[in-house]
Amino acid sequence: MSNGRLANFESYNNAIKQPAVNKQVGIKKLVIKGFKERPRLPDNYQDDTWNKLKDAVDAIHRQRSVSSSLEELYQGVDSLCTHNMSSQLYDKLRSQCETYILSCTDRFLYHSTDTEQFLKVINSTWQSHCNQMILIRSIFLVLDRNYVLQNSHIASIWDMGLDLFRLHILTPSSIQKRLLDGILLLIARERKQEAIDRGLIKNLLRMLTDLQIYGKVFERHFLNATDELYKLEGHKLSSELEVPQYLAHVNQRIIEEHERLHHYLDMSTKKELILIVECNLIERHVKAILAKGLGSLMADNRHPDLTLMYSLFEKVKDGKMELAMAFGKYVKAAGTELVNNPSADLEKDRNLVQSLLDFKDKIDYIVMDDFRNDELFVNKRKDAFEEFINKRQSKPAELIAKYVDTKLKTGNKELTEDELERTLDKIMVLFRFIQGKDVFEAFYKKDLAKRLLLGKSASVDAEKSMLSKLKQECGAGFTNKLEGMFKDIDISKDIMVSFKQYMESRESPGGMDMTVSVLMLSYWPSYPTMAIHLLPEMEQYQDMFKRFYLSKHSGRKLHWQPSLGHCLLKAYFPKGLKEIHVSLYQTLVLMLFNTGAEQSYESIRQATNIEDLELKRTLQSLACGKARVLHKVPKGKEINTTDSFVFADDFKHKLYRIKINQIQMRETKEEQDATTERVFTDRVCQVDAAIVRIMKMRKTLQHTQLIQELFEQLKFPVKAQDLKKRIESLIERDYMERDNDNTNIYIYKA
Repeated sequence: MSNGRLANFESYNNAIKQPAVNKQVGIKKLVIKGFKERPRLPDNYQDDTWNKLKDAVDAIHRQRSVSSSLEELYQGVDSLCTHNMSSQLYDKLRSQCETYILSCTDRFLYHSTDTEQFLKVINSTWQSHCNQMILIRSIFLVLDRNYVLQNSHIASIWDMGLDLFRLHILTPSSIQKRLLDGILLLIARERKQEAIDRGLIKNLLRMLTDLQIYGKVFERHFLNATDELYKLEGHKLSSELEVPQYLAHVNQRIIEEHERLHHYLDMSTKKELILIVECNLIERHVKAILAKGLGSLMADNRHPDLTLMYSLFEKVKDGKMELAMAFGKYVKAAGTELVNNPSADLEKDRNLVQSLLDFKDKIDYIVMDDFRNDELFVNKRKDAFEEFINKRQSKPAELIAKYVDTKLKTGNKELTEDELERTLDKIMVLFRFIQGKDVFEAFYKKDLAKRLLLGKSASVDAEKSMLSKLKQECGAGFTNKLEGMFKDIDISKDIMVSFKQYMESRESPGGMDMTVSVLMLSYWPSYPTMAIHLLPEMEQYQDMFKRFYLSKHSGRKLHWQPSLGHCLLKAYFPKGLKEIHVSLYQTLVLMLFNTGAEQSYESIRQATNIEDLELKRTLQSLACGKARVLHKVPKGKEINTTDSFVFADDFKHKLYRIKINQIQMRETKEEQDATTERVFTDRVCQVDAAIVRIMKMRKTLQHTQLIQELFEQLKFPVKAQDLKKRIESLIERDYMERDNDNTNIYIYKA
């Protein structure tokens, strides 16, 4: 089996090898030799071929069928070019095309139809010419590729066609003018909102572009006409239309011009065209538009119109700057109107901070949304607020502190915690603008003291959040005393826990309970001392607490401050038992009626030793307020020294616990003036300290340099004249002296 397979394999192998061994393959060479003589064209071949080409060109121009085949014509051109007849052929072709184009000029020179029809004829002739030149070039392609490429000064067949059309059709002034007038007329109609054939205009302008005469023949005239149109339109409409309508019109005009650029104008025209529109409709009228309408747009919250105004004004030179300046002036004027109060309207002052917050929200929205949070407008807003909010030196700072007080004390249920936090953040923005931060600190500290001591603080978290914001804004030095007040309250709670334990083994005087807040004098506002006559039980309780406290803190002194003391009394009225929450002064007055149902003003004054002003306020709150636990004789709202007071045995109230000590939370005008006066006194000390500090470091300094450094160091507003007075005061007190040779130079005296 295997032998058979081997034999077959060998037989196949031999069959393959046999032809290679027995046959030889010969190699043949192909030899190419040149003509001994140059081939010659038949006689009259040039003339016959040109006649065929001429007839073909003429047929193409006249839009008839060509008698010869295109292949035959192409080969004829190739043969003529091969035999060095390219120059003659090119000249004859140019002459033939020129003859035809010249024959077409009559239809334009003597065309009497309307303008649009004339333009259509121009367009039709141009389109036909382009199609004809494409077909002619395909026949003479060899000529275009060889002869023209080898001679750079010779125009291609296509360019030659363009040159002839430009020279004989569009160079004549009559045709050129009519073409230009016709195009401008159609564009003017479109600008009047009439419908036109945009495709026709597009083809004609592309024709001018292809012929490289777009700028010369059309663009300059078009731009001049556009400039004249919008110059007149801007002058007329800016005075006739209201600002919103005028802005909308300008925006529509710009959109329309962009559409023209998209549909038929060459893009090289874009920059100058849009510049003309913006210059004539916006730039020339920026100040007039702003004077006429910016204030009303902002006052009426016309946000879409303000957005459009910004987008238009930023396109023109100095437009955004003018808008920003006008914006700043508006904010200053509107803010000044809010802050100023020449008639001393208490209601206006009471609502001032809320009005400022609302105004700030309004301006913020305009800057953020309408003016895209542009840094220029952000800075103008900041400058404007800083200027107008300090028109009244200390009042805004005082009112901001009062506003914070209303938000942080109990009874303010209109805000959630998140809303309160956002409100405090907004208040801090106003706080940054005020220069008299020391005034804010004084009033804020006084109100905080009342909230803490009278238990009127709505939220400890909110109080500490506000404190944190102040610390972040002004530094730890600003809030050091405020933080000390919170610390005193916490320590006082611990002291009272110990005192309660101390009293467990002792009998309480009069069966009453007493809570004491121990305060560091340096942290808290100063209060006028008043030597009032306390109840014997109260005095006994005070002595017990004093012994307890000094036993644990030897060397310290306690000064009792009754003005912020408050009590919870049980009062037995014929119509029911009530608990009344009253101040310590009110308590002393009411307790007198346990010994007699009627008391005169003079007897009350002698028994309590309360000063007249405070006593009148106290009696007024008890006898003339909403909850009248006393009757005044005679009746009236004002308290006189001749009045008498009777226990109100007919008193009734729907509540069991009644608060009558609201008088403690209110601040009199005298107290406000005293707080402001203390701030100014502190400022005098700060100015003196700053002058001495600077002079001690510099030793010798010129007057202007000293004033400049004081302005940089002092954190509150001050006039140069006031600084000069303090300098004179320090000279009189021998802290410094003037130079003998130059009185404008000061010398520090150690």
